[in-house]
Amino acid sequence: MDQLLPQVLSGLATGGIYASVALALVMIYQATHLVNFAQGELAMFATYICWSLLQAGVPYWVAFVLTVVLAFIGGVVIERVIIRPVENAPVLSVVIVFIGLLVIFNSIAGWIYSYTIKPFPSPFPSQPIFGMSAHGVGSVAVTLVVLSLVFVFFRFTPLGLAMRAAAQNPVSSRLVGVRVGWMLALGWGLASAIGAVAGMMVAPIVFLEPNMMGGILLYAFAAALLGGIDSPGGAVVGGFIVGVLENVVGIYLGTDLKLTVALVIIVAVLVLKPSGLFGRVHVARV
Repeated sequence: MDQLLPQVLSGLATGGIYASVALALVMIYQATHLVNFAQGELAMFATYICWSLLQAGVPYWVAFVLTVVLAFIGGVVIERVIIRPVENAPVLSVVIVFIGLLVIFNSIAGWIYSYTIKPFPSPFPSQPIFGMSAHGVGSVAVTLVVLSLVFVFFRFTPLGLAMRAAAQNPVSSRLVGVRVGWMLALGWGLASAIGAVAGMMVAPIVFLEPNMMGGILLYAFAAALLGGIDSPGGAVVGGFIVGVLENVVGIYLGTDLKLTVALVIIVAVLVLKPSGLFGRVHVARV
């Protein structure tokens, strides 16, 4: 029992990282109604860009902001150049494009930076806070700030409202003058930017290398499904739940079953409650 509280706190810290990636997955899903399997590799590649800036002597938070901006631009370019030409293709074709992006970015990162593990600095102090690592507390805080900004953007800004309308009903949105294509591109840009934040938060924990986001993407996918694949807030809550469950299972059942937690959650949600805890149930009239 004495180990439970520290593991719960540690789980909240890692859950904040899962929540960030899950939030990026939800952003793409809202725009395309598909899961971007390359989301982890996009986050990884953005983290390498930040690492390059740091190696060039750029201060951390300046490199952080520049990386987020570059990731946003990269997401828009990918949607315009690669995703838009296949947007009306069969679902399987689009999924294959996502998998192709995953392999391409992983290979390019390995080619440019090699597969050698590299340390990545944390912007937070090394002393623990309330029994949690300072980096863990900082990651949770960053995730909540990102969620708050996303909430304000989609709820109170004209551009955010237009993006929501384009994702939910593109035909009607076009009739009222919304440029649906560009709204989807901006959705990709936001998802890439959020993924970049997640990558920079996870790199100090797992170290920087081209395959660092593989397992994390699986946990994030479980978090997004658990919270609701169309609910940004649900994705964040799901991330914290998955993080805590992963650590608690590691204590009582062994670390070998930690990855199984994500798989069990994915199967259970798809079978029992496909809409997740906070997702909307879509009903179609026949």
